[in-house]
Amino acid sequence: VQLQASGGGFVQAGGSLRLSCKSSGINFRIHTMTWYRQTPGNQRELVATISSDHNSNYADSVKGRFTISRDNTRNTVYLQMNNLNTSDTAVYLCTTVWKSRDYWGQGTQVTVSS
Repeated sequence: VQLQASGGGFVQAGGSLRLSCKSSGINFRIHTMTWYRQTPGNQRELVATISSDHNSNYADSVKGRFTISRDNTRNTVYLQMNNLNTSDTAVYLCTTVWKSRDYWGQGTQVTVSS
């Protein structure tokens, strides 16, 4: 199982980024996919999750600004992030569970400047 995250970068406050996480080695369409983020010294924070039937949930801190989506034809989950602020600066990681084991991508850095 491999999860390859991309799309991070530097952006000014108020800007937007779209993250992608491409998976391989799993039957992607049946998996719930989740984005977390982590800052140095802090625990990982769940950002958004999307189920196999496209039901989504968000952390309160990103509701109304972030949108999670999936493309089962591309085995990819996306995170559209709008109106970014400095508190969104973190490494963003995608994850899924397969056979009772958590699998994590390598993460992509998002840095928001004021």
